[in-house]
Amino acid sequence: MSRPRHRTARPARALTAAVCLVLAAVAGCSAPQRTAAPDPAPPASTASAPAPASPDRRRTAAEPVQVAIPSIGVRSALMRLGLQPDGTVEVPPAEKGMTAGWYTGAAVPGELGAAVIIGHNETRFGRAVFHDLRDIRRGADITVRDAAGTAHRFTVTATETVSKKAFPTERVYGATDDRVLRLITCDGAFDDEGHPVDNLIVHAALRP
Repeated sequence: MSRPRHRTARPARALTAAVCLVLAAVAGCSAPQRTAAPDPAPPASTASAPAPASPDRRRTAAEPVQVAIPSIGVRSALMRLGLQPDGTVEVPPAEKGMTAGWYTGAAVPGELGAAVIIGHNETRFGRAVFHDLRDIRRGADITVRDAAGTAHRFTVTATETVSKKAFPTERVYGATDDRVLRLITCDGAFDDEGHPVDNLIVHAALRP
C-alpha cells in the first residue's frame, strides 16, 4: 500500500517560534501571517505517514479526548485527524491552534503501538497549543484521557529535532510491541518561503 504524501506549511513570514505541529510526521504550524487570508492546513513534515489503521484496530479501545502536560502548562481537547484528499496528513485548522489532534491512522494511546498527537506551535492567530513543547524534559508526565474516562499516563523518554526532508517515518510510525506516544510539532529556522524546516518529536512510553 502506498504511503500518504506530505506538504510543507506555507506561512507568509517567519517568526522566531520554535515549533509547528503535532505528534505523526505531520504537525502543522504556521507563523502568524501578514494578511487575514486563511491558512492552508498542510502537515509540518515532508515525510510520509503510514496508512490509517483499520477500523477493527481502533474499536478495541475508547478514543482519546484530552491530553495534558503539566510541566509546560498544556491541557487540550483532542480532535480527530485523518488524511486529506491529496493524501497528506490533516492538522488542526489555524483557528483551533490551541487544540491538539490525534492521528487516527496511528494507535490509540495506551494500546500496543505508537500513538501520534499533533499540535501547532504558532498560527496567524498567535501562540498555539505546543508553543512550549521545546521546553519539555525527559521524565516529564503526559496524560491522555479517553472517552471512557480512563487516564493513560506516559513518561517522556526522549526528544529530537529532525529535518522535514529526512523525517524518520518508520521509527515514528513503525510497528512496535510497546505502548508509546509521539508528540510532533515544528521546530528550527524558517526557509526563504517562511516554511519551518524541522520537526520536534517527543517520545514517551506508557507507565507500567
